[in-house]
Amino acid sequence: MLSASDMTDGGTIPGAIGTGTLTGESLRKFFERDAIAVSRDLLGCHLSVDGVGGRITETEAYFPDDEASHSFRGPTKRNGAMYGKPGNVYIYRIYGMYWCLNFVCHPGSAALIRALEPEMGIPQMMERRGTDMLTSLCSGPGKLCQALGIDIAINDRLLDRPPYAIAPSAPVPIVSGKRIGITKNAEAPWRFGIQGSRYLSKPFR
Repeated sequence: MLSASDMTDGGTIPGAIGTGTLTGESLRKFFERDAIAVSRDLLGCHLSVDGVGGRITETEAYFPDDEASHSFRGPTKRNGAMYGKPGNVYIYRIYGMYWCLNFVCHPGSAALIRALEPEMGIPQMMERRGTDMLTSLCSGPGKLCQALGIDIAINDRLLDRPPYAIAPSAPVPIVSGKRIGITKNAEAPWRFGIQGSRYLSKPFR
């Protein structure tokens, strides 16, 4: 299990981040696809917000014809960012308390980022979350947003614009299952995670 002794002075796990980021045309091509394909391919990608972030370990896919999706009833003021360009960021609040981070694929479809393995800016994450347990820092969509300092102020902008950066990953082993915390279309197996990762919101069954 990783501990503070595994970090550099800057709170970064050595060797964690790959080279290159998705920008412009490469960002569009990555996200302008089926939300399931994007959700799977996001696993292992490295996400940062103002230099704080890590490796995406868990995602969920949502579609316009999916009753569990915010886009099911069409565009609204609240979900407008979900109809942005591929690679656009859509942030919303649940339970009046927690922010959730989504990336637009085709307009009206998106990948929800459910969990992340911390790699950069870990001291900031610990301070924001009030815990020093690495496996708990980003183990859920609300925790992830709190750790990375994400709120509605950085909604509706592309992932190649500050404060965001995202870099692709080599393929990783993937597990799938039912999405979490929904009551409509709940049987769809559109939750995806890195097989064997300890940095998940909940284990896959």
